Amino acid sequence: MGQVLVRNLDDAVIERLKQKAQSRGTSLEQVAREALAAAAQLDDRKAWADRADALRAQTTYDPTWDSVAVIRAYRDYDRMERLLDEQLAKQTTEAKEAK
Repeated sequence: MGQVLVRNLDDAVIERLKQKAQSRGTSLEQVAREALAAAAQLDDRKAWADRADALRAQTTYDPTWDSVAVIRAYRDYDRMERLLDEQLAKQTTEAKEAK
């Protein structure tokens, strides 16, 4: 196996790699090795399609699932939460003014 020496690496990059290594419980060298190996992989259409197929195989198709309905539900929930927050703030302000 070969070796590579990387000079003039930004201190912030080294620190982020160290943090990543520490959170994984591995060495900085291993994290750098994995990052370089991932960057060196060929990114051709077949490899991309193979990765997409592998991800697709991990999920099941549900014809009843409607993404538009899910997005609308989250928007409505968020909207209601903001309205309730505004109402609560208004009531709190009115209560303070009444004192």
